[in-house]
Amino acid sequence: MNIATGAIICATLLMAPSGLSFAQDAELPPVPAGKPDPNAPPTISDTPIINLLDREPEPLFSDIIAPSPYAPTSFASTGVKGGLHQGALYLMAKLTPDSPPLDDDLIWRIYSETTNADGRLELVATSRGGDAEFRLDPGTYLIHTAYGFAQATNRIVIGKEVQSKMVTLNAGGIKFGAALKDGEDLDGRPVSFDIFGLDFNQRGERNVIARNVKPGSIVRLSADTYHVVSRYGDVNAIVRADIQVLPGKLTEATIFHKAADITLKLVNERGGEAIANTTWSVLSPGGDVVVEATGAFPDFILAEGEYEALARNNGKTYLHTFTVDPGADREVEVVTSLSELSGQQTTVNN
Repeated sequence: MNIATGAIICATLLMAPSGLSFAQDAELPPVPAGKPDPNAPPTISDTPIINLLDREPEPLFSDIIAPSPYAPTSFASTGVKGGLHQGALYLMAKLTPDSPPLDDDLIWRIYSETTNADGRLELVATSRGGDAEFRLDPGTYLIHTAYGFAQATNRIVIGKEVQSKMVTLNAGGIKFGAALKDGEDLDGRPVSFDIFGLDFNQRGERNVIARNVKPGSIVRLSADTYHVVSRYGDVNAIVRADIQVLPGKLTEATIFHKAADITLKLVNERGGEAIANTTWSVLSPGGDVVVEATGAFPDFILAEGEYEALARNNGKTYLHTFTVDPGADREVEVVTSLSELSGQQTTVNN
């Protein structure tokens, strides 16, 4: 199978404003004195604990100096109760060390470092949106940050003090497109993309990141190289490519398909009415079954190449050879008339 991708164009990812607000409690410890400085140089904290979470992240968790007063912007947590004996934690995230903070579409999860009887981490608090503040009892926690499929996990020790932290996700994104070899867009056609990691698991399969992504969709991912499988239709029009995601950039990738939409008809004469109750098999040149169907007008998207259409009707079998050219959608007629035998290479079995 030939592999081809379009030109790759990079641009910064779009970020939307948040607009949430905190409800303050007089008995809570004071909020941080100032908003974290997104331009402050990061310093790597304790070694992250990642083995108990879903997938291995690429974390960078830093203390940052907060030089100016601020009004907290979001607080949507569960399982967190305020009190004088708790610490305050203010969190922000950005794609790269040099990018501005993200102000929407983040999911924060706070886990206890200890596991329950089932060996799973206990979820202590969550928040959605942009930056977030949590009130936590003293102890050690795991902070999981998700931005689409980009994730990071960091360990933090909470006392009774106020802490401000910045998470650098080292993430970017892919925007997918699909076209035929002549450049015709496949907008509105049955095209999808599956995203896999490059590594194989113990079963010899690639780890699945995302499935059934539609053209035009933007998928946020950690900076890395991914194996992408694009399907046009649901038979054999498949193209594979390895695509690199750069931190802080949007990669636009167009995958070109060499395939066409083929409709089969069994007719008594050329241009005649299709015969109902026909059973079909499409075979490769080697005789392998590519796809099967029943009906008067079976429709398939097939990769370019040569095929044999085998039609069964009323106890008889008709075999017709045809070729698929990229982008040449058409009807293929299989004629039952014996006078057409030499012209269409049809075999009749009584």
